[in-house]
Amino acid sequence: MWNSVMRLLAGGVLCCTLTHCGTTSMGPANMGGPSAEQREAQIATEPTGEFFYGRRYFVEKTRFWGYLRKPGQPWSRAKLVIFNERKMTCPDRLPEDGPPGQRYAFDNNYEYRIRGYFTGRDDYEPNSNQFLQEFMLTGYEVVARDPGWLFRPNDHYDRLRITLAPR
Repeated sequence: MWNSVMRLLAGGVLCCTLTHCGTTSMGPANMGGPSAEQREAQIATEPTGEFFYGRRYFVEKTRFWGYLRKPGQPWSRAKLVIFNERKMTCPDRLPEDGPPGQRYAFDNNYEYRIRGYFTGRDDYEPNSNQFLQEFMLTGYEVVARDPGWLFRPNDHYDRLRITLAPR
């Protein structure tokens, strides 16, 4: 009887510990931004054309650029991409040790209007252990410097690990 009680208690503690770790390891929402309804309305009325909307997503030691989606589509349909820069370098192609505001990834979470096309190739990004679609960049312009959350209002950004992914 005592062993059964101890096993049940240990199982409950383990369950609570794992649940606690899973919910707090990402941290609280820290990206701000509009309500989900406001974001949906914004996407429904945004300009369309032969371009993509892109959101820069920087995580230390990775070499993907960020997420791209077609105009009118929700961010949940966005693809994490690696830019092919043979025709044009990406917006933040600066030294990694430059002064603040003038270094690689200064534009984390900026939203862009991105021009180019998917090459049909998948490239391996070793630091995140993912095969990602390659995108040939041909142009870009900044749409917003602080658009807020990317996928959900409770998004948490951590520059040391991947915490943002569509679901």
